[in-house]
Amino acid sequence: MRARKQPTTRRRTQPRKRVVPLWRRRSVLLACAAAVVAGAAGYGWWAWRAGIPQRLAEDTRVALMDRSLDLGLRVNEVYVEGRTHTPVAALRKALGVERGAPILFVDLAAARERLLALPWVSDASVERVLPDTVVIHLTERRPVALWQQDGRFALIDGTGHVIQREGLGPFSKLLVIVGDEAAAAEASDLLAVLSSETALMAQVKAAVRISGRRWNLRFNDGLDVRMPEADLAGGWRRLAAYDRRYGLVGLGLRSIDLRLPDRVVVRPVPNADSNREDRRKNA
Repeated sequence: MRARKQPTTRRRTQPRKRVVPLWRRRSVLLACAAAVVAGAAGYGWWAWRAGIPQRLAEDTRVALMDRSLDLGLRVNEVYVEGRTHTPVAALRKALGVERGAPILFVDLAAARERLLALPWVSDASVERVLPDTVVIHLTERRPVALWQQDGRFALIDGTGHVIQREGLGPFSKLLVIVGDEAAAAEASDLLAVLSSETALMAQVKAAVRISGRRWNLRFNDGLDVRMPEADLAGGWRRLAAYDRRYGLVGLGLRSIDLRLPDRVVVRPVPNADSNREDRRKNA
C-alpha cells in the first residue's frame, strides 16, 4: 500500500502589499497642507486689506498708552541744555512733545532728527527720564564770520555751514569772507592763522578769496594786503613784524604786497602827502 503524500505548503517569496489608507497618502497630505496654507494666506491678505491687524495694533497701543497715563508716566518737564541762539518756539516745534503726553511713547530718535534740522544745531541728544521728564542736550554752531557772495550775506560757522541769512545785526563785527562756497569752508583755517596776532586781526575788516588760491585782507582804513598763496601763516607773521617795526597799517597806505617771499611792495595812496597837508592847514 502506497503511503499518502502529505501536501506541501508553498512559501511566499514576496511580502504582501500593504494597503495605505487614502487619508495617509503623501500626495493627499501635501495637497491638504497646500490648501491650508493657501487658505491662511488668502485670509491673511483679506485681513490685511481690511485693516484688521492695523486696528488691533492701534487698539493695543492706545490701551497701553492709557495705562501708562494712569500710572503717571506723562511729560511734565522738558529741560534743555546748551541752548543760546536757537529760538524757543523753533525748539518746541522740532521736539514735538506737549506737556501731558505719554512719556513712554515719545519717539526719541525722530525728535533728535528734527532737532538736527534746526539751523543753529550741530548735534543733539534727547533722553527720557522717568517718570515725567525729557532732557535735551544741544550743541550749537559757533558763528565765525559773515560770508558775502553775489551781494548777499550769511552767517556761517567754521565749516562754512550757513546758519542764517536774516537778522545779522548782532554779528556785524565778525570778519567778512568774500568768495564762493570753498572760501566759506576755509574760513576756519584763515581765522586760526589771523588769531595768532590778535591786535592786528582786530583791524581786518574782510578777507577776499582770489581765484580760489590765496587771500587779500582788507583793513578798516582801506588798506589792502595781498597775502602769499603758499605760506599764509608766514606772510601774516611778516606783516605783523613789519607793522610792529614800521607801523605800516596806520600809515594810510593803499596796498601791501606780500606775495614774494624776499620783499615787500608798498603802494601809498595817490596824493596822500598833499591830502594830509591840506587837512593840517584846514585844522
